[in-house]
Amino acid sequence: MKIIFAGTPEFAVPALQMLLDSEHDVVAVYTQPDRPAGRGRKLQLGPVKALALSQNIPVMQPKNLKEANDIAQLRALDADLMVVVAYGLILSQEVLDIPKQGCINIHGSLLPRWRGAAPINRAIMAGDTETGVTIMNVVKQLDAGDMLHKTVCRIGDKETASELHDRMMLLGAEGLRQTLALLQSQQLAPEPQDESLVTYAHKLEKSESELNWQRPAIELERQVRGLNAWPVAQTRLQGKVMRVWKAEVVTVDVDKSLEPGYILEDDKHIDVVTGEGVLRLLEVQMPGKKRMPVAAFLNAHKVAGLSLGE
Repeated sequence: MKIIFAGTPEFAVPALQMLLDSEHDVVAVYTQPDRPAGRGRKLQLGPVKALALSQNIPVMQPKNLKEANDIAQLRALDADLMVVVAYGLILSQEVLDIPKQGCINIHGSLLPRWRGAAPINRAIMAGDTETGVTIMNVVKQLDAGDMLHKTVCRIGDKETASELHDRMMLLGAEGLRQTLALLQSQQLAPEPQDESLVTYAHKLEKSESELNWQRPAIELERQVRGLNAWPVAQTRLQGKVMRVWKAEVVTVDVDKSLEPGYILEDDKHIDVVTGEGVLRLLEVQMPGKKRMPVAAFLNAHKVAGLSLGE
């Protein structure tokens, strides 16, 4: 098949690589315009663009894919199918109607749960024990198309969003390969989504990074895992921002008079009283410093008896 690929971040790279290694013909790659990044704010190539250029695949970077000349260019590719993976643009019905067999999408959840921008993070933060990848038809409504293929995976008890992301992008590529095989053999059985089961994975905001020590330890632990590697959970230690990269819930006897945020007396650990239970910080980072295990941090800092969040 002649395939147009639309994607931008690292999550989309394995799927594109699978297509490039297959018998299919990737006629063009659509990706977000280059954006400034790093301290120098220089324009940087996105991961999908970098791969496409390395394989001499034509790269298109329209701002919105709505201009008449962009639509005409897309139509001229005469593609059989468009594969969309974290592209970052909402596609108009006009665009969706151009490929002969429509557009399909790789989504990082078991739809209809966690439609939207941050399904991997939200699944962890909600305490889900499993998630997966859904291949679906793309329709105008957000992530609401018929489901074509699902792959289920368990969420590890200590797994961070970044770790789960890396597993799921590989599952997505394999799910796409299987979906295309079913499509070619005319064995696809599209399954409508149950609208009564829909939940939304809203975009992550930096404001969500602050740890509220009044909350239960288990919720804070999920927050830490769900926000790793962006925007990263944080609190305040003596007025300075402390980023918390890893943490775990521990069973420790606590004086009930101690306020949430209080650091228990322990020279080897940072055990923090919460609204319910104790959260042990495992990996932290202070401003201008590298992230480090708590054992290394405590070599230079005495924090027992202090309170976080102040």
